[in-house]
Amino acid sequence: MSEDRTLPRAYEPAEVEKKWFPVWEKKNCFHGTAKSAKPGYSIVIPPPNVTGILTLGHVLNNTLQDILCRRARMQGKEVIWFPGTDHAGIATEARVVKFLKEKENVTRDELGREEFIRRVWQWREEFGGKIIRQLRTLGCSCDWERERFTMDEGLSEAVKRVFVSLYEKGYIYRGQRMINWCPAAKSALSDEEVIYKDVPGKFYYFRYPLADGSGYLLIATTRPETMFGDTAVAVHPDDPRYKHLIGKTVKLPLTSREIPIVGDQHADPTKGTGCVKITPGHDPNDFEVGRRHNLEVINIMNPDASLNDKCPAEFVGLDRFTARDLCVKKMEELGLLEKIEEITHSVGYSERGNVPIETLVSSQWFCKMGELAKPAIEAVRSGKIKFYPERWSKTYFHWMENIQDWCISRQLWWGHRIPAYYNDDNGEIYVGINPPTAPGKWRQEEDVLDTWFSSWLWPFSIMGWPENTEELKKFYPTNDLVTGPDIIFFWVARMIMAGEEFLGDIPFRNVYFTSIIRDDLGRKLSKSLGNSPDPLDVIATYGADALRFSIVYIAPVGMDIRYSNEKCEIGRNFANKLWNACRFRQMQGDVSALGGKKLPDGMLSGDESWMVAKLDAAIESIEKELANYRFHGAAHALYDLVWSDFCDWFVEAEKLPLRAGGAERERALAVLDWTLFNILKLLHPFMPFITEELAHRMGFVADDEMLDFTGYPTVSGIAVDPALISKIDGKFELVRGGRFLRASYNIADGKKLNFHIEAQDGAALEFLASQSDSLKNLLNAESITLTQEAYDTANGAAPSHLCALGTIRLPLAGLIDVAAEVAKLEKQRADLVKWIKSTEGRLANEKFVQSAPPQVVADSRAKLAELQEKLTRTDELIQSLK
Repeated sequence: MSEDRTLPRAYEPAEVEKKWFPVWEKKNCFHGTAKSAKPGYSIVIPPPNVTGILTLGHVLNNTLQDILCRRARMQGKEVIWFPGTDHAGIATEARVVKFLKEKENVTRDELGREEFIRRVWQWREEFGGKIIRQLRTLGCSCDWERERFTMDEGLSEAVKRVFVSLYEKGYIYRGQRMINWCPAAKSALSDEEVIYKDVPGKFYYFRYPLADGSGYLLIATTRPETMFGDTAVAVHPDDPRYKHLIGKTVKLPLTSREIPIVGDQHADPTKGTGCVKITPGHDPNDFEVGRRHNLEVINIMNPDASLNDKCPAEFVGLDRFTARDLCVKKMEELGLLEKIEEITHSVGYSERGNVPIETLVSSQWFCKMGELAKPAIEAVRSGKIKFYPERWSKTYFHWMENIQDWCISRQLWWGHRIPAYYNDDNGEIYVGINPPTAPGKWRQEEDVLDTWFSSWLWPFSIMGWPENTEELKKFYPTNDLVTGPDIIFFWVARMIMAGEEFLGDIPFRNVYFTSIIRDDLGRKLSKSLGNSPDPLDVIATYGADALRFSIVYIAPVGMDIRYSNEKCEIGRNFANKLWNACRFRQMQGDVSALGGKKLPDGMLSGDESWMVAKLDAAIESIEKELANYRFHGAAHALYDLVWSDFCDWFVEAEKLPLRAGGAERERALAVLDWTLFNILKLLHPFMPFITEELAHRMGFVADDEMLDFTGYPTVSGIAVDPALISKIDGKFELVRGGRFLRASYNIADGKKLNFHIEAQDGAALEFLASQSDSLKNLLNAESITLTQEAYDTANGAAPSHLCALGTIRLPLAGLIDVAAEVAKLEKQRADLVKWIKSTEGRLANEKFVQSAPPQVVADSRAKLAELQEKLTRTDELIQSLK
């Protein structure tokens, strides 16, 4: 074996991971072509924001996509994983505005639109797309030559064509409607961009005096500052308390206006005072009441949510919350504040701006979604598109069947500018791909499109649509989509609608929704809580492969992930285990003549047949798990195969034929190589760096060959007697029992012991006799007595362990002082009983259970269970010595 292939004693992931990505790229491993005769397989990356940096959510999502892509390549498919980034209108504009203010002390408006956009492109070139570079560190096998950006020329052309097409069909229109407004971004938002949070608030009870001086109406509001937009008070038409007042007016406090009392079903006599202030300009329900009663719509807000000149002079220009406080103060001074109640209520927040939104009436561009939704609903209902986990289809249907018009305009400069033009001479509106050529003074719409208006075209615009490209012919629809359930409405549903509308076909066949990652306490990861680790720091500590494997291993389908950095020990220890197994094999000499490519001819030993059967079962299990998007199950099957079946049992069992030499040794080496190579190939989609390194170091692949193209493992096709496998399992069970007995009495692993095995029957005795050398090797036994006779207790204490093939005993004579051991165990038992009683008492105390932190109570319960388990085990040990 050449020196440069020898594996170092310790695995250093940083060196290995730094080495292989440039090699893969140089060899063009990730580039797919439509000209290939291979069957196509494609995925589009959920385009991260150009402002984004790698998070653990990205790690999980992109690791799963990489597993699917690498497996597909190994299965002989022509794979394209399309990468790219999203221009992220609101987030990017806010980031660049802040950057320019800090660096140059200049504002967006001072620069002007054209110069500001130029600066955003400049910022994008210098700082944007960092996350794409970070994905390489993770090992993502995207077709990087095909990286796209949602503001690229081709994608921008697609956006314009879609807008014009939908406008011409009557789906896109401009109208005045109640919309969500983000005061931070000074832009409209779609309903899906509003996050509702339960927050503390107050109900303010105000008296609105009747204009005739006969009394007042008591109304309750959480937003006193909006009273300046009130244009009515509503009562239920059948409410006996107020129906005689319908048609009268009240004086609107702090103003000189009088507003009518209207009868409307919106006022619920059973809630609050039964009187509702109606503010059509700032509440969607009030807007509808206003339409029914022909009420004036008054917008009292500036774009930054300060109060405008529709309000009394002393309120103009005040921040909405400052205005609220002043309003309450003034009402109290006038004797019109009856009371204030502390409440918790649901408030809509801007997803990007993280500030409470305002609802207001505004002229915006909208897209009718009802007709677009119909084929998209059918695509999922018919099974053309499958959701994993399937339960997300219920969420999808509920939203799609109640879909509202989409507010698609945003009051930003960064984004796809709406291709609509206004003729100031005659009021004509023109919508087209190219600017108008007709006479007149034309100006383009200032607003840009919602970021998602380009993202919903991603699966086909990234392949060159509206041109009928070769990529579209071969790779559309894509096979799989891996994404978070939080964007099922923003993105998934809209992509299905766009695919059906513009290509007449679904955009993907399967959608896998990832889990939400939380910390060990169940909290969502966030910078403010300090519980959101930087994945690059985790990779520096544990390695990319360790992070990838660990996060999949702890991610059960459809359930939240409880993450901590320490859990990456799973992947790191697993990588070390694999590395050491390969080192052991290297120490036995060069790779066998078969090179791990096939099994040796002729009869295999029982242990070797067992390993073949275990590997075949694992291949079938892993394939089934991945075919059903149960990545977590596949990771566990791999872990058990490598750690338990291969390393713990097979490698140890094969040490006997390896020592024997000759044909036995050659056969053992060939089976070890075949198993190891298949393991590396099975693991490659999950842990690409270490498997590539080991495959080359071991000599399983040539220098110019890459694992992605070596073929995905399939079952051996060798018929193995199930009865034999069951017996080998039984042998290993006896070994586990013997090791357990050794550990129970703290006897050193290196000390050779005498064991006594009582076989279950004659067939078991015959089989175990044929395995006596193997048993001695695995148990590190001086001798093993094999018999069907019961153990004679006159020979001293011999604790036992019952197994399928019989009972294994460990005679203790000469090993320990039995009387002293019993005394020690009796003392341990007394201590355990005392601790159990104390813990039970604490948990029986209702005050402790109710007032202590939940984690403390949970820890106490876990401790009690642990103590009770120890007591049971101690009793068993005492009994075994008597």
